[in-house]
Amino acid sequence: METLCRIRDLARAVADFEQQFERRYGLSLNEGVLLCRLCRHETLTSGEIADSLQLSCSNASKVIRSVEQKGLVYRKMGDEDKRRMLFSLTPEGRRELERLKVCSVEPPELIRQWLQVR
Repeated sequence: METLCRIRDLARAVADFEQQFERRYGLSLNEGVLLCRLCRHETLTSGEIADSLQLSCSNASKVIRSVEQKGLVYRKMGDEDKRRMLFSLTPEGRRELERLKVCSVEPPELIRQWLQVR
């Protein structure tokens, strides 16, 4: 039973961190992670994004659409397969990612402890 309570405490700490992050940067945690992934890989397909973020294709689509509407990501057709869409960072997306690298939202103590154990 203690493990269940600790997991719930951790889930609440993550939710609190996510709310603070979104208030500060205007991005959800998934949107921020998507920018990081695109920085590492230059271009990704929607399926690769879903796998990378561990989201369903439907939820990944919503995250992609959101960062596209914010002007942080753009899509282009694949060179060899025109049905394949590739996603990349815009210059604004790169600037936003630089801003996130100096993230000033401090994780709650419980998350900091958990991160140190890993």
